[in-house]
Amino acid sequence: MSQTIDSHPSEPDLPSLSRNELRKQLRQQRRMLSPREQEQASTSLALNLIKNPDLHRARHVAIYLPNDGEIDPHPYMAMARRKGIHFYLPVLHPVYPGKLVFSPYYDGVELTANRFGIPEPAFSSALRRPAWALDAVLFPLVGFDENGGRLGMGGGFYDRTFAFSHQRPRLAPKLIGLAHDFQKVKKLPVEPWDVPLHSVVTDRQLYRVK
Repeated sequence: MSQTIDSHPSEPDLPSLSRNELRKQLRQQRRMLSPREQEQASTSLALNLIKNPDLHRARHVAIYLPNDGEIDPHPYMAMARRKGIHFYLPVLHPVYPGKLVFSPYYDGVELTANRFGIPEPAFSSALRRPAWALDAVLFPLVGFDENGGRLGMGGGFYDRTFAFSHQRPRLAPKLIGLAHDFQKVKKLPVEPWDVPLHSVVTDRQLYRVK
C-alpha cells in the first residue's frame, strides 16, 4: 500500500501476539475512544473516503452499521448521498449459511436484530442486490497492514460472499476496509481464502493496496 505519513512507532507486533489476542487488544482500544473522539475520527474518515479514487464512479455502495467501537461511515454517507449514491446493508443469507446479501439502506428503513444482535433490513428477494452488482463495499476491519493483510471478527462472511473475486476479479466491486488508524499493525498473514482489498481508509489517510 502507498501512504503519505510514517507508520506508528507503537504498532502491535503480530509475532508476539496470537490472532485472538491481537483482535482482543485492538477491539478494546477502539472501544475506549470517547464519543467526541469517535465523532472526529468519523468526520476525518468521510473526507478521506470522498478523495478515494476507488469510489469516484461508484453509485451502489455497501455500508455497515458500526458497533463495538468500529469507525462510523455515516458522515461519509451524508456527503455521498448528495451525489446520488445508493447504499446497502449486509443481510445474513437465509439459504446459504455464512454468506451475505445486500438490501437498500435509507432513512426510515425498518431494521431487526439478526442472530448476532446486529440490526439489518428484512430479507427481500425483490429488493436485494447481488454482491457482483455492487460498485464498492465498505466494511470494518479489526486490524490491517500495509500489504493487504487484514484481521476481521473471524466469521469469514465477506470472504465467502466475495470469493468469486479470485476467479473473476473484473466482476468484483471495489473492496475497501475501514478502520481507525491505530488499528494498523506491522504485518498480518494473507490467507489463501482472503479476498483481496483495493484499499484501506482510516481517519488519518488512504492506503492503496498494490
